[in-house]
Amino acid sequence: MTADAPDDDRTSFADLGLRPELLRALSGLGYEEPTPIQREAIAPLVEGRDLLGQAATGTGKTAAFALPVLERMGDGGRTDTEPFALVLVPTRELAVQVSEAVHRYGRELGARVLPIYGGQPIGRQLRVLEQGVDVVVATPGRAVDHLNRGTLKLDKLQIVVLDEADEMLDMGFAEDLDAILAEAPEDRQTVLFSATMPPRIDRLARRHLTDPVRITIGREQTEPGEAPRVRQSAYVVPRAHKPAALGRVLDVEAPTAAIVFCRTRDEVDQLTETLNGRGYRAESLHGGISQEQRDRVMARLRNGTADLLVATDVAARGLDVEQLTHVVNYNVPSAPESYVHRIGRVGRAGREGVAITLAEPREHGMLKTIERVTKQRIQMEKVPTVADLRARRLELTRAALHESLLEDDLEGFRVVVETLADEFDVVEIALAAVKLAHEATGAAADEEEIPEFVPRDRDRRGAPLGGERRERRPRRPTAGMTRLFVGAGRSAGIRPQDIVGAIAGEARLNGREIGAIEIADRFSLVEVPDNAAQQVITALRGATIKGRKVTVRRERDDNR
Repeated sequence: MTADAPDDDRTSFADLGLRPELLRALSGLGYEEPTPIQREAIAPLVEGRDLLGQAATGTGKTAAFALPVLERMGDGGRTDTEPFALVLVPTRELAVQVSEAVHRYGRELGARVLPIYGGQPIGRQLRVLEQGVDVVVATPGRAVDHLNRGTLKLDKLQIVVLDEADEMLDMGFAEDLDAILAEAPEDRQTVLFSATMPPRIDRLARRHLTDPVRITIGREQTEPGEAPRVRQSAYVVPRAHKPAALGRVLDVEAPTAAIVFCRTRDEVDQLTETLNGRGYRAESLHGGISQEQRDRVMARLRNGTADLLVATDVAARGLDVEQLTHVVNYNVPSAPESYVHRIGRVGRAGREGVAITLAEPREHGMLKTIERVTKQRIQMEKVPTVADLRARRLELTRAALHESLLEDDLEGFRVVVETLADEFDVVEIALAAVKLAHEATGAAADEEEIPEFVPRDRDRRGAPLGGERRERRPRRPTAGMTRLFVGAGRSAGIRPQDIVGAIAGEARLNGREIGAIEIADRFSLVEVPDNAAQQVITALRGATIKGRKVTVRRERDDNR
């Protein structure tokens, strides 16, 4: 049977038949109503049915299986030393998170919960198992280790839960799962949750589940006109420019905390070094670091002393960072399932999140495959230009000054302003102060534009099937702007700031009024307001840029 999530906002946890102790625990934790996966899963699980559930990370799966486990366990006070339920999870972090959740829900019931995983001293695990435990939350490898030692006995096991089953299979735990389930009683209840349902999950379910209830919970749909909970965007960037492109995107996005996914350990280490060089507080996470180092990295991310985690997929599995706002795919994931797992780490519990993908031109087609499989739109964006970055950094400076004017005690600095006011205009003093404040942030803009990717379409439907790296002007100027041709480019040492300086100095145009600038080898293009275009052309006619006179005119189609 397949259960569809009803649009029933009136369902409460009390309607699901949970005991008063659990309802009080949920109320104390601020849970007001069940999520769709909880509405659909709790009742059949309380009845003892096997269940196969598909739901994205962050939809409330832990409570969906933990509450029925506690409900079925009874009123507490079990004297059996052998566990009533076994929950298998892919990573140490998830084992700790699930264990803490079960403990919080079952506090009034006196539930005895134990997480067991690698990297933790086994002595404590042995002692607690010997004293008796109700719920064991384990990684497959450590569970098999205890089974072989004879310290984990499953004779009286009533429930087995496989959480994030697809990730456990991806990590190579298929044989361990079969071995564990072979040791469990045949009449047990088996629950399997997975974010994706590839064929190997279906095969696992057919081997180990009996007449399961099937539940599929898609991502929550937004009302027309509302923004999606996870904003998904992608930038197509040549490989050589990816570090710079990532830095610019992060500068503009300004994440509270972000995970950047890379393919290899070397790429993680190199990118971490690059980002730290740009002023970010980045930490690396991959299979080459010890558990002790891993714990320190996660502590720094959670307490805010680090804001970027650069990680491989395997190292980041099972992580749950509450303040995470952005997920970045430094490369396009090799499978849509990986993409689903990654972006599921943001946009949880009603919070908005951002998923960003940097694709090389040859990976552009894979983005369309991911869109087709996930049935979600990935918005193609243009990498921020030097002008975009300059405007963003000036806006951050303005915001910091605004906050200081509202919050700080500035009286002690009045004498400086009053002394300078005898010699300079107050506005000029303010401009100098803003310049110093802006430069103190280290906000030096990148000097070189990043080439724009141009897709090649092979059919009239506009399906992008590849592309090439080349510099090109935007198809149309920004609304209200005129694009000017400047007859000097990169080969003459021209930089965006040279053009801005010439226009601002000769045409008396404010630097913030100047739009996008593109520097090619032999010429440059710059956008200026329509009503100032002729003024700029006239002013620059006799001027020099980098010591040479240049042609300045309105852009024509034959510029190339």
